Amino acid sequence: MNLEDAIWLILSVLGIFSIITVITRIFGLRTFAKMSSFDFASTIAVGSVLASIILNDDYSLMKGTIALTTIIAFQTFFSFLVRKNDTLKKLFTNKPQLIMHNGKILYHKLKRCNIGEDDLIAKLREANVHNFDDVRAVIFESTGDISVIHNSEDLDMAEVMLTDVDTSDI
Repeated sequence: MNLEDAIWLILSVLGIFSIITVITRIFGLRTFAKMSSFDFASTIAVGSVLASIILNDDYSLMKGTIALTTIIAFQTFFSFLVRKNDTLKKLFTNKPQLIMHNGKILYHKLKRCNIGEDDLIAKLREANVHNFDDVRAVIFESTGDISVIHNSEDLDMAEVMLTDVDTSDI
C-alpha cells in the first residue's frame, strides 16, 4: 500500500462513518437496535456494506451510501409494517419464551430454545441471582437476549412483564 492508497482509505473510512451517522440520525436509533431477527440481519448487512466500501479498491462512497440507505430504509419500513400488522408480526418475529418461572427451570423450554442449563446459569450469575427461589422469571427474548426478573424480597411480578411471552406449558 502506498501513501496515496492509505490516504484514500482513511478518507473512505471518515466519509462512510460520517454518512452512516447522518443516516442513523435520519432513520433513528432503532437502526442498530436488536429488536427483532430482521433488525439483527440488517445490522449485519450494514456491517458488511461498510467493510466492502472501506476495503474496495474503487472507494465508491456513493454506491455505499445508496446501499446503506436502502438497507436502513427497508428495515424502517419493514419494522413499521410489522408493528401495524399482526399477521406480519406473527410471521416475522419470534415470540419470547419463558424458560424459568418462580425458581423452577422449564427444561422442555430450554430444549425448545436450544439453550443449555449452563448458559441459563451463566445468565443468572450475570444478573447477580444468589438463589433460584429469588427468580420470578427468565425470558428468552425474541432478540436472543435473556432477561432475568428477580428479587429477594419475595415481591410479586407485575403481569404486564409477561405480555407477549409464551407462557404455555408452565
